[in-house]
Amino acid sequence: MFSTTNTNSPAMPAGQVSVETMFQSILSLLQQSQQDIADLKHECSELKQANLSLERQVKEGSWLNGNGGRSSTPGFMTPAAPSSPQLRAKSPFLTPSLPASIPTISSQVHHPSPLGDNILLSLPYGNRDIPGFYVVIPAGGAGTRLWPLSREGHPKFLLDLTLKGRSLIQATWDRLLPLTSATRTTIVAGPSHIKSIGEQLPDLLPENLFCEPGPKDSMAAIGLAAAILARRDPDAVIGSFAADHMISGDEAFLSAVAEAVEVARNDYLVTIGIAPSHPSTAFGYIRLGDKLPMRGAPNARLVESFKEKPDARTAAAYIATGKYRWNAGMFVTKATFLLDLLKEYRPELANGLRKISEVWDDETKRQTVLDEIWPALEKIPIDNAVAEPAAAEGRVAVVPATFGWDDVGDFSSLSDLLPAEANQPRVLGDSSLVLTDQVAGGIVVPGSGRLISCLGVDDLVIVDMPDCLLVTTRARSQEVKRIVKKAKDSGWKQLL
Repeated sequence: MFSTTNTNSPAMPAGQVSVETMFQSILSLLQQSQQDIADLKHECSELKQANLSLERQVKEGSWLNGNGGRSSTPGFMTPAAPSSPQLRAKSPFLTPSLPASIPTISSQVHHPSPLGDNILLSLPYGNRDIPGFYVVIPAGGAGTRLWPLSREGHPKFLLDLTLKGRSLIQATWDRLLPLTSATRTTIVAGPSHIKSIGEQLPDLLPENLFCEPGPKDSMAAIGLAAAILARRDPDAVIGSFAADHMISGDEAFLSAVAEAVEVARNDYLVTIGIAPSHPSTAFGYIRLGDKLPMRGAPNARLVESFKEKPDARTAAAYIATGKYRWNAGMFVTKATFLLDLLKEYRPELANGLRKISEVWDDETKRQTVLDEIWPALEKIPIDNAVAEPAAAEGRVAVVPATFGWDDVGDFSSLSDLLPAEANQPRVLGDSSLVLTDQVAGGIVVPGSGRLISCLGVDDLVIVDMPDCLLVTTRARSQEVKRIVKKAKDSGWKQLL
């Protein structure tokens, strides 16, 4: 033990610091650090209190009008784009634009999941933007298995099914924007949805919103976008992603898309295979082939074949081999390569889309050509039109990925995506409108605003809307489209 009062210590050489000076310096630094920590704790405490106050205001809705009350705007109207994407909504139908003064409240932290065997730790582009990459978002279908929540005029991609303040199509836009830009993001939709999409996505350029006169399935929609974009940019690489799917693990998703682009540049039609979490009979499957020795795409494989939706035993056998992935309908390819495949396998469809694209940017001629050609186009999915025959010739590749994915195909899958307390039903909407006793599982949608009470019933699906009520079980939720057909046949078309 040394003494700081030792007067018999020899003189220190010039330029050398004494132990006492060093000790005092270290002590001073420690004291300063303790003070800084105390100041930071105080600031954090103040910020926490401010956040709690803000969250309470948001929850109570006191900021929606000057009187401290809730907004009088009906919740079930065509939504506009909220200025804060993370604000929690009380209805799956988004409310009108929120005040710009409300800051973003983030309540979720993303933990990226691994991409596959060889995760891409960094994308090949510094700012994530991939030069020449165009996003195509087909926004079609009515989502009949989610009726009466989803309707023909207000389909599921326009709904906020996670109550996070963003609809499915808005979430799709947000997810893909880091890889491209608003100028290179396009949407294909029907005429009845154009206005709502424009309201929800104010940054979408009008010339990038392609209106198809009538539903012709995915090949015509994606092919139309490819034909238009190929004329605008002959080197365009396009990626098609459905407007109504849910994805978790954005880092893994973006990495998979970036890898798919690298493969697509080598003249492949590329799909992204989802690691199956269970032997589902609701999805198609992709059988993995040989690995592709390609720089920048360590996980890429050839597609050996596509399989239609199997029965339960076949699905279990697929998963047991480890060689199958779910087919999520995501395709990445050169626009010109897709058109070449279409010309080879479906020449009449390719010819019709080519003629439409030639006049698309001339509004004086567009409608005339559409009226002449579109009704006669073949109605066929992209899988049957080009993916399956091209895979048989070794021209289709797959990037296996493990991010979370769900097509939200029915109320059963939707209930799995919503939080709930143990042995309680999921609630999509205002939980204060749902009273339960001895009820387990299921999902309740209190869309009408009236109280719903449940006693001693398990795994029910209850969708209470202002104009109609649906009651079924989770086990039968895939069959809701049968009720939709009966409603149509019985003269209730106005409710569809």
